[in-house]
Amino acid sequence: MEEEKRINSLTALVAVERALYSFDRLYSYVIPHELIGIVEKGKRVLAPFGRGAKKITGLVMDIKQTEFEAGSLKTISEVLDSEVYLNTEMLSLVHWLKENTFCTYYDAVKCILPPVLRNPENAEKRLTGKTERIVKLSNDDLPNDLDLTPKQKSVISVLENNSASIKELCYICSVTPAVITNLIKKGILEEYRQPVAQTSDELIPERDVSDIELSDVQKQAFDGLHKLMNSPDPKCALLRGITGSGKTSVFIKLIGEALDKGKNAIVLVPEISLTPQTIAIFKGYFGDNAAVIHSGLSMTQRTDEYKRIRNGSARIVVGTRSAIFAPIDNIGIIVIDEEGEHTYKSERSPRYHARDIAKQRCFKHNSLLLLSSATPSMDSYRKSQIGKYSLFELTERYSGNALPDVHIIDMKIEAAMGNHSNFSEALAAEIRHNLQIGEQSLILLNRRGYYTYVCCIVCGEVSMCPNCMVPLTCHISGGTSAAGGMRTQASVCHYCGLIRSYLHSCPKCMSRFIKQSGTGTQRIEDELQELFPEARILRMDADTTMTKGAYERGFSAYGNREYDIMVGTQMIAKGLDFSNVTLVGVLLIDKSLYAGDYLGYERTFSLITQVVGRSGRGEKKGRAFLQTYTPEHYVLKLAARQDYRGFYEEEAAIRETMLFPPFCDLCVVETMSVSEKSAENAAHTFIDILAEQLKKEKTRLPIRVLGPVKSGVGNINSKFRYRIIVKCKNTAAFRKVMSDSLTAALSDKSDKGFGFCGVSVWFE
Repeated sequence: MEEEKRINSLTALVAVERALYSFDRLYSYVIPHELIGIVEKGKRVLAPFGRGAKKITGLVMDIKQTEFEAGSLKTISEVLDSEVYLNTEMLSLVHWLKENTFCTYYDAVKCILPPVLRNPENAEKRLTGKTERIVKLSNDDLPNDLDLTPKQKSVISVLENNSASIKELCYICSVTPAVITNLIKKGILEEYRQPVAQTSDELIPERDVSDIELSDVQKQAFDGLHKLMNSPDPKCALLRGITGSGKTSVFIKLIGEALDKGKNAIVLVPEISLTPQTIAIFKGYFGDNAAVIHSGLSMTQRTDEYKRIRNGSARIVVGTRSAIFAPIDNIGIIVIDEEGEHTYKSERSPRYHARDIAKQRCFKHNSLLLLSSATPSMDSYRKSQIGKYSLFELTERYSGNALPDVHIIDMKIEAAMGNHSNFSEALAAEIRHNLQIGEQSLILLNRRGYYTYVCCIVCGEVSMCPNCMVPLTCHISGGTSAAGGMRTQASVCHYCGLIRSYLHSCPKCMSRFIKQSGTGTQRIEDELQELFPEARILRMDADTTMTKGAYERGFSAYGNREYDIMVGTQMIAKGLDFSNVTLVGVLLIDKSLYAGDYLGYERTFSLITQVVGRSGRGEKKGRAFLQTYTPEHYVLKLAARQDYRGFYEEEAAIRETMLFPPFCDLCVVETMSVSEKSAENAAHTFIDILAEQLKKEKTRLPIRVLGPVKSGVGNINSKFRYRIIVKCKNTAAFRKVMSDSLTAALSDKSDKGFGFCGVSVWFE
């Protein structure tokens, strides 16, 4: 037999798009002679893939000289990028994400690339400003005999003498886009596009970092952190300080020092709502050296900032979770503010935590990772206690002002006295007092909507989402009841986004005795307006901040004292600094306290501590009122005193006994299917697969498997979900076992296996 001809040629290892996890690996392709020197690591290419040799997009991860049999490798067809967008550091992060989050290579690539570069057809396009669909009445004098549905009439009523975006109309009128589209087809509405309003370019006063005066306690923390930042090795430190202690001033001074030495910086904040105030601070001190990255920017804005960072025009990146992937080099310090917030964890593949990516970048640049919070995560604080992180603590407010006086109100007593409203007599009196003396109040309720569920009094039927196992939330649009005007009701699912007309009779027994229960921010806004008709009230939640610039406009107006009371969800609880706020009220905190998972106490403590800290940040004394049905609970008492260390010791004792993080790692396996039985069977099958993979492992891995059980809600968007919790130690050996188990599960297409199911794995 003639010996096969062998070729020695330059080849590229390529991560291909749309590869499923079960066959996701780096594929070798021949680099044709005419593309040698053009194909580079970090560039995207078109290459034939599979039996049909269909051309798909891939990213070149490596290039090497390879010997192979003639005809055994396919050839790269085309290079899509004129320049390298992912450098060596970013390519190493692709590998890290693949190994540590159980995603595909290309999922990791898309996570790192900015949105405009994720699709090859956009890579060379000149971007124009982002636009939105706007509608108006095509004729101001509409005939009276038009055959319109109530929803269509509602839309037309809103558009009289106005124009509005389709997104805004859907919310205001509680309708779907189809209602508006039908009106356009009938010629009643006229559609056009207009540019989305850009971020405000208001003049920000210039400041000088050298003008920041640190207290003795701040100076001590600064000196210690400065020493760590200038060490030749990567370091991680935790700066824990009570609310108002001046943590921001400390890390601004550190960033100034880093810039003076030719280094760059990244600053992460947990939510978009905090970005306007944060970027204003950094623009004030560092001018155009500061760039901002978050999902609220238009495509053009985000691309412009990306280019400024890449070419070195901006040396400080401020943003939310995704800003950790900013293409900035020579990093001296990375700051993660409010580091314990759950928003730093991605909830979709790749399920990374920004803190872990920050560590990888600090290892690469030998820089300082500074974690900052009044309520750090249990994991971070434990690491500081066992010496893995350096700990610095600020125990007094910078201004010398005392912490707010906190009062815990027993709502059982209020009910016994005949008060069934959402406001205790004491809190209502304090709000009235603030209105009289011109000071501002802040009311927190971590639930949006009007009523949280609706049920039939006769048969007990609860109005449920047909796609998810959750009650529909009642939303009311069209202003507050005190303001009058037309108001419409709709039932909304906060999981899948379903909107449907509010039912005035029970679909099961046809009874018209319908009970509305539970309370959301909309209802609180109404109650406040009825109690205090003269008050100017601002509501800040996911419903009122869906339009571009809503955060900036709302918080700016409140800061300028255009409103007396701000009511909102957790977005108003942290990081904001308003000197005239002297009163904070926290409503219905018990639901958070008894959330049912091991993080419930930690999240409740953090939420209360942070929101109470918004009060009394100026020269005036602050007060806070916590309303609860369990006033004796130790978490509430510790939060009222801002006693983080006391909380940590209590919670750590419980978690160590029960073996929960930070005393172990949690790996979650979730199966999903349109059939509940299939999802459940698949979960049991995965446990069998995991057991087989563990037998192959030479060293014994300590694990404990819990479940399977229904995941949280159980059914979201018509998919049933079952969950397995694996208590483990996150090591390379364990990750390999889980990766092999996931690959085996996704390769199993039998009826009893994963033929009709999906499966995901991630670390909590």
